[in-house]
Amino acid sequence: MIYITRRERFSSTHRLYRADWDDQKNMEIFGPCSNQNGHGHNFVLFVTIKGKVNPDNGFVMNLKELSPIIKDKVIDKLDHKNLNLDVDFMKNKIPSTENLAIEIWNQLQRPVAEHGASLHCIKVYETENNFVEYFGE
Repeated sequence: MIYITRRERFSSTHRLYRADWDDQKNMEIFGPCSNQNGHGHNFVLFVTIKGKVNPDNGFVMNLKELSPIIKDKVIDKLDHKNLNLDVDFMKNKIPSTENLAIEIWNQLQRPVAEHGASLHCIKVYETENNFVEYFGE
């Protein structure tokens, strides 16, 4: 088994809150991340796939095929968008980095498999100090 990783970047804004909680409870749980006007991050995404090397081309998956899948299914939907309002796959979810990683996995799992590889890990850096890794369920 071999692993290969593609790095991408996107900038998004979000607000961490629950509509069924009042402002005081949202502030208590989410702190300044529940600011009514939201806040933004310059995210870094790492998509790691795994599989066996194809003896015909030497690839697990051609990165010329992986990169546009990530761009189409994820980056174009997230970059310079509001995660609460603009992103179809984040609707009705608290846009935490944890939930974002899970939903990115869900967007990429099938298209990667259609190219003969498997997702291994989605890693999302929210800040230089905070990141999430998701390995599927």
